[in-house]
Amino acid sequence: MAANERKIRRCAIYTRKSSEHGLEQDFNSLDAQREAAEAYIKSQAHEGWRLVKARYDDGGISGGTLERPALQLLLADIRAGKIDVVVAYKVDRLTRSLADFAKLVELFEAHGVSFVAVTQQFNTTTSMGRLTLNVLLSFAQFERELASERIRDKFAASRRKGMWMGGTVPLGYDVKARKLVVNADEAERVRLIFRQYLALDCVSALQQDLERGGVRSKQRLVGSGEVLGGSAFQRGALYHLLRNRVYLGEAVHHGVAYPGEHEAILDEELWRAVQSKLEEHRGMRRRSRAQSGALLSGLIFDDRGRRMSPTYAVRRGVRYRYYISPALLGAGKGNTPSQRRVNAQDMERVVVETLSAELSRPELLSEAGPGSWSAEARSAVLDNIERVVVGQNELKIIRKIACPTSPGSGEEDAEAKSYTLPLPTARPRARKEIIIPAGRDGPARRANHALVVAIARARTWMRDLRSGEYADTREIARHFQLNEAHVRRLLRFAYLAPDVIGAIVEGRQPPSLTVRLLLQGVPCSWSDQRKAFGFIP
Repeated sequence: MAANERKIRRCAIYTRKSSEHGLEQDFNSLDAQREAAEAYIKSQAHEGWRLVKARYDDGGISGGTLERPALQLLLADIRAGKIDVVVAYKVDRLTRSLADFAKLVELFEAHGVSFVAVTQQFNTTTSMGRLTLNVLLSFAQFERELASERIRDKFAASRRKGMWMGGTVPLGYDVKARKLVVNADEAERVRLIFRQYLALDCVSALQQDLERGGVRSKQRLVGSGEVLGGSAFQRGALYHLLRNRVYLGEAVHHGVAYPGEHEAILDEELWRAVQSKLEEHRGMRRRSRAQSGALLSGLIFDDRGRRMSPTYAVRRGVRYRYYISPALLGAGKGNTPSQRRVNAQDMERVVVETLSAELSRPELLSEAGPGSWSAEARSAVLDNIERVVVGQNELKIIRKIACPTSPGSGEEDAEAKSYTLPLPTARPRARKEIIIPAGRDGPARRANHALVVAIARARTWMRDLRSGEYADTREIARHFQLNEAHVRRLLRFAYLAPDVIGAIVEGRQPPSLTVRLLLQGVPCSWSDQRKAFGFIP
């Protein structure tokens, strides 16, 4: 009885067709595959092969994915122990992916199931059969990738000819016979937006003006019958619309514009005026970012996709810069990022060092001043970095995609590069102190380093103001990236009594005398200073 059970081999036939074309016929490709498989199973009847009643047919589904209804049903029956042999017309009917095939074979072997391709006479129960199947699938995957490349090449060639290749239809156009046709009412709406931007000189003001005027985005009817769009314009959508070269009658592919088959909505003069204004404002934003000292402003995000903002704190007269997540300000509760605050100088240093090595430009590493970067470094970051993502223990730097240098080059975009680096760890602050060696009159003393540095800085600034190197305290604050009010308070340290300064330098001042105490105010009279700071009981 056991021998008879071993002879019975329950066989399941799997069929697949990539496209739906021809499936409506009485005898289609799936039927042809099944007929050949049934004939093969009958030829193996002497080996105990028997066809199961269940059908496993996937019509109109690509072999590049395992998410196929009939295939998933087949795999469920295999796990349930209902199948002994899987029969297909060809190997690529089961899958076209070598990685997916390896997963399927592993599942088959785990449940004692063999796979047979009718027209190729292979069986995965033997090592030679598995080797040959792997070779065949390698070619099947190569053919699939080659077909994808042909589709991309055809798409690129069509765009170079100015043809509309689908996608979201822009405001001002409709699609008829697979071509863009001007919609007169919407075209006038586009011209209004361009003219209003020139008049208002600000995208935010334009957004508000369009909202007041009831100007809405394009309405689109999707396949489900739902109507999308018709809402108020957002700033991002307005920026995209104002830079869309389709309104000049051009087709853009990978950043390169070609003459389009459709009619232009805007004239060249209006278009150029708007682009000039946009570039002018972009330059102003760059200069503003450079003056703020935040190199990664607008480019750095937490691992929840939220933009981190630059900020700073002043401690003992020293300015420390950070990038903080909105979560630190109470926004987005319940969606806390891995890092809510990171040191700005450390993040910027890693990005500049990576970019310097990638571009072979060591000059980017030179700083323009304490904690600030050169104009070359800022320009390189803006031109090459798409975004920086701060994770739990890593920093991901994503480069911008490079575009072809000329329309006739025929080159495609390079893929966006990304670098995943360890997150810079917080460096412990070095303990700064000035030790006065021991003398005959007593033990060694420790001078207050922060007090000594603050007094030295105040006296230096006062000297530079008198010599004309700095015009005023505002210029000092801008140069050292400090608050002007803090600079003014610190300058009072230059008026300390000579004996008070001497005691501070030698470490003989009262323990209560700190930078914080002096920042609260320095009396003008030296005698009042001695009383206020504890030199006179």
